[in-house]
Amino acid sequence: MEHNLRPTSRREQTIVRYDPLASQKAFHNSQARFKCFMGPVGSGKTQALCQEVLKSVHRNPGRIGLIGAPTFGMLKDATTVALLEVLEENEIGYVLNQSNYTITFLDTRSRILLRSLDGYEHLRGSTLAWFGVDELTYTSEEAWMRLEARLRDPRAVVLGGFGVGTPKGFDWVHRRFVAEPVEGYDLIRAEPKENRYLLERTPDYYDRLEASYDDRFYRQEVLGQFLHVNAGQVYYAFDRDKNITDITVQQGETLYWSWDFNINPMSSVICQRREETVYVLDEIVLGTSSTPEVCAEFLRRYGNHRAGVLVCGDASGRHMHTISRTSDYDLIREFFSQHPALRGQVATKTSNPPVRDRVNVTNARLRNAKGERQLFIDKRCRELIKDLEQVTYKANSGQIDKGRDSERTHLSDALGYLLWHEVGPKRTIGEQGVAVI
Repeated sequence: MEHNLRPTSRREQTIVRYDPLASQKAFHNSQARFKCFMGPVGSGKTQALCQEVLKSVHRNPGRIGLIGAPTFGMLKDATTVALLEVLEENEIGYVLNQSNYTITFLDTRSRILLRSLDGYEHLRGSTLAWFGVDELTYTSEEAWMRLEARLRDPRAVVLGGFGVGTPKGFDWVHRRFVAEPVEGYDLIRAEPKENRYLLERTPDYYDRLEASYDDRFYRQEVLGQFLHVNAGQVYYAFDRDKNITDITVQQGETLYWSWDFNINPMSSVICQRREETVYVLDEIVLGTSSTPEVCAEFLRRYGNHRAGVLVCGDASGRHMHTISRTSDYDLIREFFSQHPALRGQVATKTSNPPVRDRVNVTNARLRNAKGERQLFIDKRCRELIKDLEQVTYKANSGQIDKGRDSERTHLSDALGYLLWHEVGPKRTIGEQGVAVI
């Protein structure tokens, strides 16, 4: 299908080759002032956004529009990259100004402001003919409302705002577009597995996601359902009867020792893995203790293990202590140097994974969308088991409630760091900021 984008001028018309999916076509055909294209991963949201941008640019020649994303990193590395690919594929002339981060179209002289929406107060003052938002459900309602207020160009041919995203619970997007729809709003939903182009290239795309995601996250991200993912029990995939078992230490296999650095209690878990399955053998929980004291306790329990020890965990352990000028991981390295028979190594990350991602990979190991379990815990890990059963989210929030019980969250955090470090989601899974028709 060829779309003729006709600027209201005597310039040569621009032709864009685009064969939209049924849901994408419905999105583009919607005449609502404000519309949202909502769909699961791989449903062509990014492509729909880019094509709606081209449509808006050519319907409003010479006017200013805005493309926003939740963070500047996402805007720069995903949204802008996808748009520029569409422009170059269709040989549409443009100039990208890196200093003020704008795109100017050579045929219509229309201009796009590329803006991060985490600092939405900076949006004041802009007069827009149109705007588009990538990953709308990760954008605040306040940012959306600021953009609505900027939509007031008197010379615009068609004023409008649009966004694309994946459902994220019963948030403001669900309220404004679904539960209590505002006049002039329209929501178009993509069907799961509708994207035939993606399946032609990667036939097992959804099968891999089903094995990598826990059931609730799979229903949200892959089936595009509105769910309370961030509500109630954090580790909802845990089942005492299915994930707890008696585990024997395998003397010929590496021990994985993962830390959460906290003065009281100092917490860590000891695990082993066999291929993709992780077994939690033990936990060390010492109140008002120091790193050397925890190391001494590890030596008492596992000093005869000779198959190697790999330490990972909380990235804050890299920070230097003010007085000693050494970090917790430096102290662990010193411990291993004093006990070379342990064959210990320290493998650390420069930063911790996002809490949401760490929780998702833990739930997916406890039970994925296929019903498979790849995380088992010995019954001696009493405090970790309490975490998995008792750690909850704060009310009406996606934040873990760390204040309800000071004893909770530390061991589940340590386990999450290990899972992310060793069996975290592969980069080939999920959307990667590439324009998918």
